[in-house]
Amino acid sequence: MKTIGKIFASGLLAVVPIVATLYLLVWLVTTAERLFGSLLIDLVPQGMRFPGMGVLLGLLGIFLVGLLMRAWVIRKLFHKVEQAVMSIPLVKSVYSAFKDFFGLIADGDKSDLLRVVTVTLPGTSLRLIGFVTRSDFSALPPGIARDGEVMVYFPMSYQIGGYTMFVPVDQLEPLDLPREEAMRFAVTAGVNAPLRAD
Repeated sequence: MKTIGKIFASGLLAVVPIVATLYLLVWLVTTAERLFGSLLIDLVPQGMRFPGMGVLLGLLGIFLVGLLMRAWVIRKLFHKVEQAVMSIPLVKSVYSAFKDFFGLIADGDKSDLLRVVTVTLPGTSLRLIGFVTRSDFSALPPGIARDGEVMVYFPMSYQIGGYTMFVPVDQLEPLDLPREEAMRFAVTAGVNAPLRAD
């Protein structure tokens, strides 16, 4: 029975991550196809339509918006619209969270935000992996952070959660790991080790 259980567990470990990943990808593509396809379907003649056209046109539309955002007039107009959106209480929270998240993705590892660090717990040799989430507190009420402190997020293994702490900068030790690998390493309790570049 033990051997059968081990074989089943091995099969489960091999199949579930692949199936879950494929399911997520299919869901994203079909959702994008429905959304963009229904918005753009009237622009394309019936004979020229093909599966995946909605996703393709959606990506093209996003690229064109990116090109337009390079123009000063369009940026100015966009900021006016953004200010109007930010004046609506509930919408402001959702919009700013999404904007910050996608801003981090667009910046990649170049941004100082979510810098990977380790922090040694006082009086011990135990270290935690964390991500610097804020170093500028000028827009917040005084007294939120002390001089020389930054905010560090410590993810919890196998949970959607974690702790955010104020940590003195001199207690931070940079860790030479890309964000994605460090986050995966932390949330899987070190089981999923980062790839080594040989």
